[in-house]
Amino acid sequence: MNDPDYLQIGYVGNAATTGEPAPCPLTPNEQYSYMSLWCLMAAPLVYSGDMTRLDAFTLNVLCNPEVIDINQDPLGKQGYPVFTEDDLEVWTKPLEDGSLAVGLFNTAEIGQRCTLNWTDIGLEGKKRLRDLWRQKDLGAFEGSFTTDIPRHGVCLLRLWPAE
Repeated sequence: MNDPDYLQIGYVGNAATTGEPAPCPLTPNEQYSYMSLWCLMAAPLVYSGDMTRLDAFTLNVLCNPEVIDINQDPLGKQGYPVFTEDDLEVWTKPLEDGSLAVGLFNTAEIGQRCTLNWTDIGLEGKKRLRDLWRQKDLGAFEGSFTTDIPRHGVCLLRLWPAE
């Protein structure tokens, strides 16, 4: 079982100084990447921040039902990295309904255009895609999908066969 530790976003304790809660050092894009990775790994979602200081952004990161569905999928499979090249890392996680969760992580210091080729993740044919953070259907794509991902950002997708 993957257990990378607590989710440390929002306001977290600062042991280096007074121990008083302070905003986490992660950018918003990094916080989306952080939560996406935890969910793809099927890691326990244990929040360690200050609950009294939850703002709208942190609640959105922690409580997006489509992202949590990836973490809590009944199949219980852990995601894993399937492709790494330059500043792009791709993780996949098979889901109980036959769909596939895919995380495209831009590890570069600048935003970049990233292409996910089906062959790189063992797929073929036409796929229907949904952006889980934006809770938006993206349409059907044949062979690949290209998107812009900000610095240290993520595109978290769910793919189904297109009919």
